[in-house]
Amino acid sequence: MREIPHRIGGEPVAGQSGRYGPVFDPATGQRTGRVALASVAETDRAVAAARRAFAVWGASSLARRTAALFRFRELLHAHREELADLVTAEHGKVRADALGELDRGLEVVELACGVPSLLKGEVSVEAATGVDVVSLRQPLGVVACVTPFNFPAMVPLWTVPVALACGNTVVLKPSEKVPSAALRLAELAEAAGFPPGALNVLNGDRPAVERLVAHPEVAAVSFVGSTPVARAVRREAVARGKRVQALGGAKNHMVVLPDADLELAADAAVGAAYGSAGERCMAVSVVVAVGEAAGDALVERIARRAAAVRVGPGTDPRSRMGPLISAEHRERVAGYVRGARAQGARVVLDGTGLRVPGHEGGFFLGVSLLDRVRPGMDAYRDEIFGPVLCVVRAADYAEALALVNASPWGNGSAVFTRDGGAARRFQLEVEAGMVGVNVPVPVPVGYHSFGGWKDSLFGEHRIYGPDGVRFFTRGKVVTSRWPGPGPGRG
Repeated sequence: MREIPHRIGGEPVAGQSGRYGPVFDPATGQRTGRVALASVAETDRAVAAARRAFAVWGASSLARRTAALFRFRELLHAHREELADLVTAEHGKVRADALGELDRGLEVVELACGVPSLLKGEVSVEAATGVDVVSLRQPLGVVACVTPFNFPAMVPLWTVPVALACGNTVVLKPSEKVPSAALRLAELAEAAGFPPGALNVLNGDRPAVERLVAHPEVAAVSFVGSTPVARAVRREAVARGKRVQALGGAKNHMVVLPDADLELAADAAVGAAYGSAGERCMAVSVVVAVGEAAGDALVERIARRAAAVRVGPGTDPRSRMGPLISAEHRERVAGYVRGARAQGARVVLDGTGLRVPGHEGGFFLGVSLLDRVRPGMDAYRDEIFGPVLCVVRAADYAEALALVNASPWGNGSAVFTRDGGAARRFQLEVEAGMVGVNVPVPVPVGYHSFGGWKDSLFGEHRIYGPDGVRFFTRGKVVTSRWPGPGPGRG
């Protein structure tokens, strides 16, 4: 069985805590390795390595950082297939999804390659007589990035390159369920020219996260995970004077107005709900169908397309959806489908009985479609994080909008319509941080920023883009006066 270590100071480091977590192939259910879970002492060792590296990297020139980032970009392209293999092996997602997450991560690496422009300051000459004022941004020091299981490569690439570009050094704590992609990213970063210790990978669970949040030499924490943990991370980090960006859960709604292109909307709903087995914080988990007749027609179209989604191992090029991350999570998601039926929803498609021939031990769940879901039902109230799409009916635009805005989450939302006025109203009135107009999963491109509202984001800064640069730097303003040449000095 494969032993998966930490990577600290540019070297693989075997676990010393005596605690390990299992790593599975979700397509077979077989345990493929065990990963070391860090103790407080090992966490401190990673922070110390990052602190030593900061003495070098924090003072490095923009030219050196840019060169390393460009080399890192090229290495990521060269090893794209290998990284996708690691993602599929430990997460289970199909090949197209694995490659897609790498491409979205590369967008942010390419943004970071422009760090000389991103960190340009401002100058006011002669703010007063003989006085100049300069604003600049400087790195924070050691930062921690805690990333989730559902995007083993993309979310680290959304945070780490920006942090490094700004001159910080990083302790990356990936999900212990999917450690290998993060470790490989660190190896490639070192090969690109980042000094040993600039990017450390610390495998672990709750004790490691708690120590990173509490450690006096960790200046900032970037976290992506569930809402309860995001809220706790923000509370504990702020109490210690650290800055924090903590992204939590979501319940993303897609409103379909009666005038929408229903074929387009059905295609979008199926891709957005069942892509990556629904294990995405930007997955569409609720379709709000406006108008009874249009709603019936939409559900029929979604059902026809969803029933054709081929579920199988991510290594099979015919598969469009892979397994869930664990047996426990599969049972949890299946429970929502069974519960929805008991609570009065119409189960149009029930994926709970799916078995994949040759992979009977895998963590597979078929697509499920629930119609006539009401807001009080568990399947509507909770973040399911699986291949379950709920359809809620609304009489008109106002009812649909009120439904969306009543959600405690505000990550992403979308509207499908041919009416420009309705689309404009929606994008201004909906309470969500990312909005799609005839786009179901409105994840911003790398040079904007990703993040939601309400219980989907805790902290003042979103991930990557301009907000990412602001988060990983702090501003300084220098006001100076130099006397003019005196006698004998001219």
